[in-house]
Amino acid sequence: MSPVLKDKVAIITGASRGIGKAFAVRFAEEGAKLLLTTTSLERAEGTVKEIKDKGGEVAIIKADISVESDTQKIAEAVKKEYGGVDILVNNAAVWYGINAKPWDTWTAEEWDRILTVNVRGTFLVCKAVVPLMVEAGKGKIINIASNVARVTAASFFMPYSCSKGAIYTLTHALAHTLGASGINVNAIAPGYTASEASLNQDGSDDTFKLATSEQSIQRREQPSDLVGAAIFLASADSDFISGQVLYIDGGTVML
Repeated sequence: MSPVLKDKVAIITGASRGIGKAFAVRFAEEGAKLLLTTTSLERAEGTVKEIKDKGGEVAIIKADISVESDTQKIAEAVKKEYGGVDILVNNAAVWYGINAKPWDTWTAEEWDRILTVNVRGTFLVCKAVVPLMVEAGKGKIINIASNVARVTAASFFMPYSCSKGAIYTLTHALAHTLGASGINVNAIAPGYTASEASLNQDGSDDTFKLATSEQSIQRREQPSDLVGAAIFLASADSDFISGQVLYIDGGTVML
C-alpha cells in the first residue's frame, strides 16, 4: 500500500515540538514533502533530524506568522523548494507559557499577543499561501482550533478560548470562499492534550483531571491521537468535506 500523501507538499506551521512535531513526523511517514515553520531553528533541529533519519524530505524556515512579511517568505520558500503546495496545516499558536487564571485578570497585552498570533497569524498564512493553491486548482487547509471554547475551562483561558473560537469562523468563511477554487478548508479541535506546553502549565495535573472527567474516553489525550484526523483531512479521502470542525477530544464535545 502506497503512503497516502506520497509526493504531496505540506506546510506545517509551529512544527518544532508538541502537536506540530507529531503532525510533521507522521506526514513525512505518509510520503509528504515538508516545509516546516518555527520561531526557533535550534528548537526544531530534533524534528528535522528525526524526519531525515527516516528518509523524509523536509525543509525549514524561521518565521513569525503574526508578521506579514514572514508569511510571504513561507509562500516564497515552498514555491522555490517544491514548486507549489498541496496542504497547509495552521498549527502555530500561542499556548506555551499560558496558565489558567480568572477571566478578569488577563491583561490587554496578553489579549493582544494571543489574538495577534492565533487569529491574525493564521489568516496571514492563509492569505500568503492560498494563491499557490488557487493557481494549482486544489488544496487542503487544516486549521487547528480547540474544544476549549466549548468546555468548562473556557473562562480560565479566556483570550486563548476566544482566539480558537475565531478559528471556527475563519474555517467556515474560508471554506465558503475557496470551495470554487477546489480548496477544502477544515479544522481539528483537540481537547486538553499532553503536549510539552500543557505539561509545563501551572496546575496541569488538576486541569487534566477536569478535562478527563468530561471525556467519554477517560485518559489523557496525546499528540499522537490527533495525527490520524489530520492525515485524513489532508488526503484524497476527504475531497468532499469542507467547512467542518472535527473534535478530537475523547468524546467531550458531541454535536
